[in-house]
Amino acid sequence: MADTEEPQFNTLAERIAALNKQKNFNGSDAPRKKPPPPAPPVRTTNGSTPSHHHVNPTVPPRPNRNNPPPLPRRDTQSSTASGGDVATQLNGSRPVPPPLPSRTSSSTLPSPAQLPRRASTQSGLLTARRNSGSSEISQHSTISSTSIGHASSASSYGSNGGAGQRKLAPVFDPASLPPLPPTRRELEAKAKEAAAAEAVERDARAKEYAAKQAAKSKTPQPSATPPVPSRPTLPPRLPSRPAKSPNPPVPVPVTRTEPEEDPKPPPRKLPPIRGFGNGQSTTERPPIPTRPSASADDAPPPIPVSSRPSAAQIDAASSRTAEPPKPLNDCWVCRDWSGPDGVAAQFPRQSLPRNDPVGHLARGLCEPFPSYTDKARAIFTWFHHNIFYDTVAFFGNNVRHMSVEETIFSGKAVCQGYAETYKAIANRAGLDCVVVGGHGKGFGHTPLKKGERPPPPKPDGHAWNAVRIDGGGWKLLDACWGAGHICGNNNLYKQEFSPKEFTSSNESFGLRHFPSNPSYQYRSDGRAVSWEEYFRGRVDGEPPVFYTNGHQEGLSEESVEPKEADVSVYSGQVVRFQFSKICEHWTSEKDGLGKPPLLLLSIHGVDGRKDEMVPIETNGYWHWIDVNARDLGAPGQSVQVAMLTSIDGKDGRGVTAKEFLSKKGRVGMAWSYILKWNLV
Repeated sequence: MADTEEPQFNTLAERIAALNKQKNFNGSDAPRKKPPPPAPPVRTTNGSTPSHHHVNPTVPPRPNRNNPPPLPRRDTQSSTASGGDVATQLNGSRPVPPPLPSRTSSSTLPSPAQLPRRASTQSGLLTARRNSGSSEISQHSTISSTSIGHASSASSYGSNGGAGQRKLAPVFDPASLPPLPPTRRELEAKAKEAAAAEAVERDARAKEYAAKQAAKSKTPQPSATPPVPSRPTLPPRLPSRPAKSPNPPVPVPVTRTEPEEDPKPPPRKLPPIRGFGNGQSTTERPPIPTRPSASADDAPPPIPVSSRPSAAQIDAASSRTAEPPKPLNDCWVCRDWSGPDGVAAQFPRQSLPRNDPVGHLARGLCEPFPSYTDKARAIFTWFHHNIFYDTVAFFGNNVRHMSVEETIFSGKAVCQGYAETYKAIANRAGLDCVVVGGHGKGFGHTPLKKGERPPPPKPDGHAWNAVRIDGGGWKLLDACWGAGHICGNNNLYKQEFSPKEFTSSNESFGLRHFPSNPSYQYRSDGRAVSWEEYFRGRVDGEPPVFYTNGHQEGLSEESVEPKEADVSVYSGQVVRFQFSKICEHWTSEKDGLGKPPLLLLSIHGVDGRKDEMVPIETNGYWHWIDVNARDLGAPGQSVQVAMLTSIDGKDGRGVTAKEFLSKKGRVGMAWSYILKWNLV
């Protein structure tokens, strides 16, 4: 039920009088229900009763409550007078406010005709109204403060403008929803199940076929040649056409009353050919080419039976499993690089043209080889023969940037010059190559002590290359360190070829190279090594000293045990010293060094009182020896691995351990060291 609008007052006195009437300040009176509002009076036009009446629905009773004084009417003079009477009755002896100025009476104006009432529609809506707080019909919309004195002309409807009830959405039914598409996990599971079922079915078919072949092989085979299988039926031939040979065949006489001519095929019914001039069909048709007549003995040649395999040969071939393809030699250490290395030595920098040395080197070094890997190797080896490290500028702190042409013709560069020149030649030859900058554990690098923390990240000071090789992979290489190295005792450059800077894997290459951009590590496992892991190395502390001749003899620095440089003498344990070749296929004979040398372990006995050279055992790939820690020597001494170079004035290669022990202390011997540990 709609609330009555708040009355409006023109003066303060009217509001005070209304408050006094309501007796809101008298606390003794108990609150009572508000009385229902008075029925709206029936308006008459020109003092006469309307010509037609409509029955309005009965208004439900309202609770009794004091009715606030209504606002004074300002419609017409008659309404003003009636309103004044009401105010006088409500206020009692209260003085009547001055009358409002008179307005033009509406009684003189013609009243518009009232619209016919639709009682049936209104009653239908009222009967269909629910007992809940429906917003279809409201008392606020039918009776308001402005229409109290007027008869209601129509009922209000819903906000949708229709006379019927509001249409609600259908009830939600989860079963009517379409099924969800399968997830990726479900698809993968179904694919795995299908693959497993297919594999089981394939194995079952293979076993069944093998059983059939085994049973067939046990049955005796007839000695006679197996019958030739029947030929497949040929498609029907086209009807023959009359031959145009000079000697036509004689027609066969038939028993007929009158001779008949040879039957000719009916002419083909073709659409009329339109001319280009007037659009009319032409009378002449192009002649149809004739097909030569087929001879009576038109048959395919006989099938050669002599070359057909027998049933036993077919069974033997089907039972034999297919040999797997032989894997290619992916070991770069054992790969034959004689071709690229030989071509690299044929282009000295003194013979290069002055106008385009980069293009000349790209064509000369790379065109003879279709393999990207061989192209990259030829460029790598060329630096060993032609570019020297500029030690004067490096130690004099006077390194300046030079162009690629200046580096080639001067024959001197530092690591950045090596990398930029390699990239220029490789790109000109069609190779994908980039320059990688970062930190290198080269000349001047000091390993961390045990427990020492790595310095702050500073990946700079060195440069190398990454080139794309066969298969689309990226290979890391260092042309600067591969061409030679600086001797630590005199700071002079030694031109010594180091192929491991090209053949080592990207993981081994990353032990001594750390790029400023981690994406240039190109590890096979896809992992990016952190600066702390790189600088600390494989162990927490200094590794053993690994001399250059160890690389020349094909020994792997990563396989050396113990990994730490310090070996405890008083541990009371047996210490194993072991290392391996860089590749299981590597031999000194293939590398052009001759027979393998004998390796010895130099120890100093208990408390360092007895020096001794002990032969190291080997199986051709691994080298190992077990020694008690007390027998190694005293703290402060060192344990070294030596290579026998000469014995009794002869070459020491190929000498066995038995021969060495038999001549030990009797003839002169010489050796060179490969590894070194410190005793603590």
